[in-house]
Amino acid sequence: MFLTGLAALAVVPTLPTAAQDLDGVSLYPLVAGCFVAASLLGGVLGGHWADRVGPQRPLAAGMALAVATLLVSGASTSIWQLAAGRFLDGLAGGMVAVSINTAIGQAYPDRLRPRALALMSACWIVPSLIGPPLAGLVAEWWSWRAVFFGLAALTVLPALVVVAVLRGPSWAATPALSDHRPPRPALMVATAVSLGAALGQYGVSGWDIRHLLFAAGGFALLVAFASRLLPAGTWRAARGLPATVLLCGLGSGVFFTLEAYVPLLLVTDRGAPPLAIGLAFTGAAVAWAGSSWVQGRLLEHCPRHRLVAAGALVQAAAVVVAITGTIPATPTYTAASAMVIAAIGMGMYAPSLTVLSLTHSPPGRQGYASSAMQTTQNLGQTTVLGVSSALFNACLGVGSTDAVSYGVAFGLLLAPCLLASLMAARARSA
Repeated sequence: MFLTGLAALAVVPTLPTAAQDLDGVSLYPLVAGCFVAASLLGGVLGGHWADRVGPQRPLAAGMALAVATLLVSGASTSIWQLAAGRFLDGLAGGMVAVSINTAIGQAYPDRLRPRALALMSACWIVPSLIGPPLAGLVAEWWSWRAVFFGLAALTVLPALVVVAVLRGPSWAATPALSDHRPPRPALMVATAVSLGAALGQYGVSGWDIRHLLFAAGGFALLVAFASRLLPAGTWRAARGLPATVLLCGLGSGVFFTLEAYVPLLLVTDRGAPPLAIGLAFTGAAVAWAGSSWVQGRLLEHCPRHRLVAAGALVQAAAVVVAITGTIPATPTYTAASAMVIAAIGMGMYAPSLTVLSLTHSPPGRQGYASSAMQTTQNLGQTTVLGVSSALFNACLGVGSTDAVSYGVAFGLLLAPCLLASLMAARARSA
């Protein structure tokens, strides 16, 4: 988790600069969305792989792939190659995240899972302190490519060590505890959903007939295949695991959209340097880890669904701050602070939902539950970001200013925040 956090937090703040350098600002939603789309596929494959043979192998595979993606992205000569690198990175990240959650579900009793998840969040503290600011300085003084290549050089040896250790005899595969597992989704289904998410992100980057056709095709794939990867009753928020899974998508969609568009606002509209964006990511990561620690230690006896509702309301407050930050008269740090506030909400929201999902899962199906959570997390991110991007581009298309376009895109995020706060009770544990 430390290595994953270092790579993720150092790379993301440089993406707006990379997109601008590669003449691909209009395709920035695609670059951001490719990671999410591939995470969906990686989460499905990793979750069912972990249920069959234990979480060690998908974790090792994800770590090895993560190094390769940094090299692909760093060598980008076009925005399309950068998008391809981000797609591979998402595939690796999906496998790693699901494998770790599955391992926690198998290894820890209910009462210790919140603390274990808080420890995973704490692994992001040091990367959040050094990763984004250092990456911002490197991108500002040298090149954004040096960030990718430097991370690859830094990560390759520890990744090889992790892979070697996980292949040792002491890490034997953990057999499933139940023979009543759901059928493994066909690879075609997971691939189709991932492809639909990527097509949708590309489709909303423009308003000509070609983009509209891509958007329609992506939407059709999601409608046809997404429900096959989720528990029955997810779309109607049935009590228990289905509602928990749906809530994961709503909260992640809000946070990811803020994380994608606030830095773009700072670069294109406010002229903020990469270092300032890196510091915003640092503040957000520290806030997430601190909030997660509080929910795991000081609020461990509080009902999880109430923490979910509180986290959603904090995210709503962050959206209001982001909207305020689009006003030209406000200081630059106003919009940046929205990321920090949203991270406080997610620190309560995300670990509580993970605990609830594991609680609702019978023995031997933690990998399936983690995979479903990863799937809706990525679907939520893709959908919310896609709709916000469509509104943003539509406003620009009719002649609105950048500030108004950003404000409309942010304003949409209030709907999933309020909906999540109202639905949280349906995820209540028995």
